[in-house]
Amino acid sequence: MPAFSLDPERAAWRAELRALAAERLRPLAEKGEPGHVNRPLVAELGHLGLLDRLFTSGALDLCLMRESLAHACTEAETALALQGLGAHPVHAHGTPAQRARWLPAVRTGGAIAAFALTEPGAGSDAAALALSATPDGTARWRLSGSKCWISNAPEADFYTVFARTAPGAGARGVTAFLVPADRPGLAGTALDMLSPHPIGALEFDAVPVTADDLLGEPGRGFGVAMGTLDLFRPSVGAFAVGMAQAALDATIAHTARREAFGGPLSAQQTVAHQVAEMALRTEAARLMVYAAATAYDEGAPDVPLRAAMAKLLATETAQYVVDRAVQLHGARALRRGHPLEHLYREVRAPRIYEGASEIQRGIIARELYRAGAPRTAGEAP
Repeated sequence: MPAFSLDPERAAWRAELRALAAERLRPLAEKGEPGHVNRPLVAELGHLGLLDRLFTSGALDLCLMRESLAHACTEAETALALQGLGAHPVHAHGTPAQRARWLPAVRTGGAIAAFALTEPGAGSDAAALALSATPDGTARWRLSGSKCWISNAPEADFYTVFARTAPGAGARGVTAFLVPADRPGLAGTALDMLSPHPIGALEFDAVPVTADDLLGEPGRGFGVAMGTLDLFRPSVGAFAVGMAQAALDATIAHTARREAFGGPLSAQQTVAHQVAEMALRTEAARLMVYAAATAYDEGAPDVPLRAAMAKLLATETAQYVVDRAVQLHGARALRRGHPLEHLYREVRAPRIYEGASEIQRGIIARELYRAGAPRTAGEAP
């Protein structure tokens, strides 16, 4: 399938998901308590079969789910994404016993997953992790240290945790573990963040883990983390595209009916040109996201480059489009409860998490120079 188009089935599915988000998920999201896991919302995602599709579909379908849900219900989008981010390493690298224990519950929304990578001193520089995994006898370790800015913490049921098993080895000294939330020595604290879902800090006080808790091989955890992010980075872009499209749709409707200076706002050239620019950027971001996801599904060699480009362009675009939408709506858009007021708060974080915009530019430059020629992604040598 060409990266620049959707087949009729996928286009129809995207429309169906938008309707489901508005009719079934938005009411549940509105009943949730900010800063806490909305378990009824997660359970409904499971009931609709969307959580199962996290593990049975490719990157493009993941993007379509995130874009479509974000258009009507950002809380549902984020709940779905966090289940995937936290559980994908189990799906891709877990043992049969780990998969049997956790994935069925993740699929139904009965277990909440979390991806615990970031630390107080290791955010953008993920290879600088300091959480230590100290050997404690044969095939046993003790985890000691901290994680912070962890989505779904401290309310998750299990965590994919990245810890240092080889001091001084950089990225090659990191190991991934599956750590249940009730493991002795593990404690969490909620952080007061600009976010509808919980974000917290985790403290590991000699938390015991064994070979049965490994996700992949010892010392290969950095690859587990980066492989997960390569899949999810384009879909962060899809989340951003969904928000941008919602802001654009609201702006078209508002400027078409809002009367000012003797006619609708849309008749003002300065307004119409801004709306055109918003639409142009949104569609460009969408196409880049779809192209990156298709490259991932096809096993293309330039996935890190495409994923970084997609996340960077889409998240920066969404910030621009939502900001323009607020400007064209005026003060009403900043009133609590207005859809754009909600989007204005939600749109900022994706430019930071899963690799800030500055990190994406670094990845893009690194991959271009690694290729040995200053050509763009997909261009023939």
